[in-house]
Amino acid sequence: MAARRDKTHYLYIAVIAAVLLGITVGFAAPGVAVELKPLGTGFVNLIKMMISPVIFCTIVLGIGSVRKAAKVGAVGGLALGYFMVMSTVALAIGLVVGNLLEPGSGLHLTEAVRHAGEAQAKAGGAESTPEFLLGIIPTTLVSAFTGGEVLQTLLVALLCGFALQAMGTAGEPVLRGIGHVQKLVFRVLAMIMWAAPVGAFGAIAAVVGATGVDALKSLAVIMIGFYTTCLLFVIVVLGTLLRVCTGVSIFALLRYLGREFLLILSTSSSESALPRLIAKMEHLGVSRPVTGITVPTGYSFNLDGTAIYLTMSSLFVAEAMGKPLALGEQISLLLFMIVASKGAAGVTGAGLATLAGGLQSHRPELVDGVGLIVGIDRFMSEARALTNFAGNAVATVLIGTWTKEFDRERATEVLAGRLPFDETTLIDDGHGTHPDGAPAPVPAPSADSSATPSAGPSAGAKGGVPV
Repeated sequence: MAARRDKTHYLYIAVIAAVLLGITVGFAAPGVAVELKPLGTGFVNLIKMMISPVIFCTIVLGIGSVRKAAKVGAVGGLALGYFMVMSTVALAIGLVVGNLLEPGSGLHLTEAVRHAGEAQAKAGGAESTPEFLLGIIPTTLVSAFTGGEVLQTLLVALLCGFALQAMGTAGEPVLRGIGHVQKLVFRVLAMIMWAAPVGAFGAIAAVVGATGVDALKSLAVIMIGFYTTCLLFVIVVLGTLLRVCTGVSIFALLRYLGREFLLILSTSSSESALPRLIAKMEHLGVSRPVTGITVPTGYSFNLDGTAIYLTMSSLFVAEAMGKPLALGEQISLLLFMIVASKGAAGVTGAGLATLAGGLQSHRPELVDGVGLIVGIDRFMSEARALTNFAGNAVATVLIGTWTKEFDRERATEVLAGRLPFDETTLIDDGHGTHPDGAPAPVPAPSADSSATPSAGPSAGAKGGVPV
């Protein structure tokens, strides 16, 4: 086990080196650097290829092993309620900071910027609520996997999970089979991760080569303000909530997810770390049903970073065009943005298209100004993705605590480094769930331990939290 951990340690050192090399190439040879973009795109696509099967296996195993369907509904309802509250808090914080900084003052709209804004508005394509809801339903049972739609995969997995739950003991062989498929999927994902340095190099080199430093100078205020706001939101708001409700330190949790943050930073997409977040939250001590429902749902509805971005960017555009928004207009527009942002999480560049699409539907005269932030959107996308990811991690621990499906003693051991995460398989075989969905006790160390979704306590276990 130690040798395998050493290898993955070197992998992430290589990712850091690749990022630094990409920045160097971006400044030294911009033309060549831009041509390296397919390397980053290819790596992110490889990760996205695995997201649907990971979500499907995790949710089906989680729900299929829960005795009472009402528990699944309670988890989902609590998660959605929490997501709406935190999105509102994030919007309010962005609104306050945006009004204090007034970052758009003094900028001028050029013809090139106007055309860039129009292009983003067309890409945004405002989507109505009925279209959004109907879009959750896949064309066929398997098209959710081929289309790569998170919400469609979530729906299919929920249906299959409830069906297996209703089958009782007759469904146990199917659950065991899906458990083996999950191990295969995570093993493939672990193999893909070795391409991370190549993907990070291509992604960073391309964005630095295309953007340079010129765009950053005149727009540094909104960038610094946005990054600072996101950092304060994570540490102060989420950190306080996490400490008060669970007793877990936000810094310990962020350190535990350090490799995932590095992956997001290099790819600018929180979606690239979604499968690893599911695996790590289960390893931390959150039950499989809570993790399987909260994490995928949060990727479409818990958009703390995107909410802050939409708020500050809307005020920035309005001020830059000399058409500042009155308080009533700000509230109206930002409530609209909550709806417009759904489904944008994890997708690189989706925040900019969502901003343009929302302005097009609500304040068309402001759309041209979106071009003012096109040059730095890629850098702001980093903070959006990191904040969204941190918000989903905190939400998973909170929901697990509120539903009494979070093993706090195990979390203490994991965060202290005494129960390391298996980077080779990405699955903690010894940490399954009881049939009612509660976290299984921590098993005695064993390299060959295995568990099925219905596995009971292991011999020599400690620190379990019965329900």
